[in-house]
Amino acid sequence: MTGVPLHLTLSLPSSSSSNTPVTEMAAKDLLKADDIKKAIEAVKAVGSFDHKKFFALVGLKAMSADNVKKVFQAIDADLSGFIEEEELKFVLKSFAADGRDLSDAETKAFLKAADKDGDGKIGIDEFAALVHEA
Repeated sequence: MTGVPLHLTLSLPSSSSSNTPVTEMAAKDLLKADDIKKAIEAVKAVGSFDHKKFFALVGLKAMSADNVKKVFQAIDADLSGFIEEEELKFVLKSFAADGRDLSDAETKAFLKAADKDGDGKIGIDEFAALVHEA
């Protein structure tokens, strides 16, 4: 895909008619920079992404349900209410501009772990459950 931004953009509804995007909202703004750096470093090698380890290192597991939902919204780049496979591939970039793309195998494994209803995408409740699973 050409022209992929280095960070995801979240457009929030506003009372004004301008649909000005709020860039890099949620993920990096709700988490500690040091935690993000540690988590991104831990999954730097292709094939090393483990959602449980990443969520714990980045501080997501300890977040409130409301803040987890805000992170979900940042990852949901097209604002569809779901994280589709294409968005999931770029999940690390929603935490840090220098985050790598997930490999196809990592993306499919992540989707399989989260997609409990088998619809091929991750809903907000599925994401929250995945973040807080033991």
